[in-house]
Amino acid sequence: MMRTSSQNTGTHHDAMAHREQRTTLFFSVHDQIGALDDCLNALKRVQVSMTRIESRPSKSTDSGYDFFVDIDASSKDVVQKVVEEIKGVEIVRDVRCITSLDDEKESVPWFPRKISDLDTFAEKVLEMGEELSSDHPGAKDPVYRKRRLEIVQKAKQYRTGQPLPRIEYNEQERDTWRQVYTRLRAMYPHYACREFLHVFPLLEQNCGYGPDAIPQIEDISRFLKDCTGFTLRPVMGLLTPRDFLNSLAFRVFHSTQYIRHHSDPYYTPEPDCCHELLGHVPLFADPNFAELAQEIGLASLGASDEDIEKLATIFWFTAEFGLCREGTNGIRAYGAGLLSSFGELEYALTDAPDKRAFDPSQTAVQKYPITQFQPVYFVADSFKDATAKLREFNVTMRRPFQVRYNPYTQSVEVLDSRDKVQHFARSIRNEMQLLTSALEQI
Repeated sequence: MMRTSSQNTGTHHDAMAHREQRTTLFFSVHDQIGALDDCLNALKRVQVSMTRIESRPSKSTDSGYDFFVDIDASSKDVVQKVVEEIKGVEIVRDVRCITSLDDEKESVPWFPRKISDLDTFAEKVLEMGEELSSDHPGAKDPVYRKRRLEIVQKAKQYRTGQPLPRIEYNEQERDTWRQVYTRLRAMYPHYACREFLHVFPLLEQNCGYGPDAIPQIEDISRFLKDCTGFTLRPVMGLLTPRDFLNSLAFRVFHSTQYIRHHSDPYYTPEPDCCHELLGHVPLFADPNFAELAQEIGLASLGASDEDIEKLATIFWFTAEFGLCREGTNGIRAYGAGLLSSFGELEYALTDAPDKRAFDPSQTAVQKYPITQFQPVYFVADSFKDATAKLREFNVTMRRPFQVRYNPYTQSVEVLDSRDKVQHFARSIRNEMQLLTSALEQI
């Protein structure tokens, strides 16, 4: 029997990421020689460290540029001094903090703004990856550990825009995959949701899914991008809850490429390629599930530690251990922790566990075990309904701004100014005109 645990998600762990006291400043400058130097000199005068600078053509200043500058600031007073110094530069306009330290207890944690920012997560793993815990089946196998190191090093070196690393799996690894794949594949028609069953044959046709070879994440990622815009990214091991959820905002799913130890193919104490590729991947090709996953990710950007914990718990009871209602088919599974676990997949659909209607406000605070089958599962009426309920729940979070994902630039836009909101409104108006025209032609 394969047991599932919190490691399977890559999002749940008691340890949290170290919060960097980072503040992002925004300002616009007119296009003239030495403009940026004047602004940077203002930062030097206050003696703060600049960790990132990004420029874009200005949306509010003709022939000018918008700058985003991340600084490390220890207090509200330091931030205010920086703002005043930059305001003193003659060519600067519209200076403000996007993430501020107005209230030390409510400071907004740094979050990625563009997809390449996910590169900063490459070495930020909590556990597993190169190192194995003492209770891991492969902990005392030097050959397995060496092989793991070879694979995770490829993930460690990967950067956005590069081809995803291909792994030449050996016969022992393929045999482990074969055992897991064959047994789960036979169970899916009886337990998996209809969306999962629709996509799985397409993965077999297009991505090399089958019992005899472990599919490559490069091939899978291309397929997912064509379906929903989701892509895969290699990861060394467990990410922090914040980093893992933040990535979903960009429609990026971090996937391990190593496989569990051959001595026990039906058990893993961590996410491995069986869990990722069989449990998670298929539904990222479904538009409605992809929207649900991204909604959780967008809500996590700049969220407090308390809200991150709630969102991670919602992910646990949806993307990992979610059930859904399917008319005459009754209740089916869509969570990856179920769809990659023979024992729990069967158990979850019996009368033994408590099944409750999905309600984010209740789900977010539900306690759960990580080393045994779940005593409680939440049942969604549909992915669309779950997404609508999640959006209502997200409004109650304390984040002082709203964000939207721009698929054209693969970046996150913070809607914290009149100009940005007006620009967003114009884009919505254009989409509504297109929708109205299409309806008239039907």
